[in-house]
This record gives sequence, structure tokens and C-alpha cells, in this order.
Amino acid sequence: MDYKKALKFYPDFPIDGVNFVDILPYLQDKEVFKSLIDDLGALCATPNIVAPEARGFLFTAPLLYNGMAENVIPVRKKGKLPYAEGDLVAVDIVKEYGKDQVFYRLSDIAASKPEGDILPVTFFDDILATGGTARGIAESLNAQKVTVDGKEYRVKVTDFVFLVEIDDLPGRALIEELAPVKALMHVTEK
Repeated sequence: MDYKKALKFYPDFPIDGVNFVDILPYLQDKEVFKSLIDDLGALCATPNIVAPEARGFLFTAPLLYNGMAENVIPVRKKGKLPYAEGDLVAVDIVKEYGKDQVFYRLSDIAASKPEGDILPVTFFDDILATGGTARGIAESLNAQKVTVDGKEYRVKVTDFVFLVEIDDLPGRALIEELAPVKALMHVTEK
């Protein structure tokens, strides 16, 4: 299926110089959305999916329903995740639009399924542009250890999966040294 036909582009949004890739049209056709979810799920190397808000949630939650994922680990902006003492991890990221900070909970990772001596996770986001969000979150995750059933596991981002990769931006180069990068579609910014 040619998913690119549904993409919309908005130049200079949300700031001058950014060509915004709008993936929300995929939510307007249930057959296209179902096919898209199946194809995305096939790209994920683990059943544990890390997903930044909000569009990451839209495309990973259905993977729980169709059995292609077992746990979605949400990454949210400040003030959006309730947490117990010592559970919340802050991550400084650099996005196309500037600096930001996001958060995830260690308890959400600990709900994942370990493999061997690691707890593998797939990082999913809708768009790979500059790679700052993916790199910041992956480096933070790779530095974590969590306890599952009384045993400690090192967290490891095993792959990056994106709905769309903007090929003429430096995202892939910034993250591919950390783990393999996969994208369902490729576009250029110009």
C-alpha cells in the first residue's frame, strides 16, 4: 500500500523553516490505518514499545490490541505522568523546534518482558527528523536498570522504528550508532 499518498505537508509550521509532516490523515481511513498498524508492528523487534506522546500513542496502542506488543511505555511532557517517589526519569531532548524535557516511569519499563539478562525495548515515534528526541530518550533508557520478579535487568533500546523518516535531515546519522533504524516511509524535506 502506498501510504505516502495520505501524508500532508505544511511549510513553516510550527516555526519558520520547518516543513511539518502531518500523519493524522491515517486516522481517517480504517482500512489504511489497520494495514499501517500491521506493517509497523512487523518492524518492531521487541514486544516492549517506548512511545513519546502524543502521536506515538496513536500508533502503538493498537499493537497491544492485535497482539504485536505486550507493553507500551509512555514518554510524556512535564506534569502528565503521576509517579511514586524515585519512579520518574527526566530526559532533556533537543528537537527541531528547540530544547524540551520529557519523562518516563521505571515502573512502566518493569512491566515489560525481559529476554536473557536485558530488558529490550523498541523505540517508536511518528517522524524521524533531527533525531534529538530519539537519541535523548534512548541514551537515558540504555543507562537504566529495572527489577522484574526480583531480578535486575539492564534496559536496552534494540531498534528504532518510525512511521516516516525525513531523509535529508540528520536524524538517522544521530541514532544509528545506538541501534538499527527502520522507517515505513521515506520523504525529503525539500
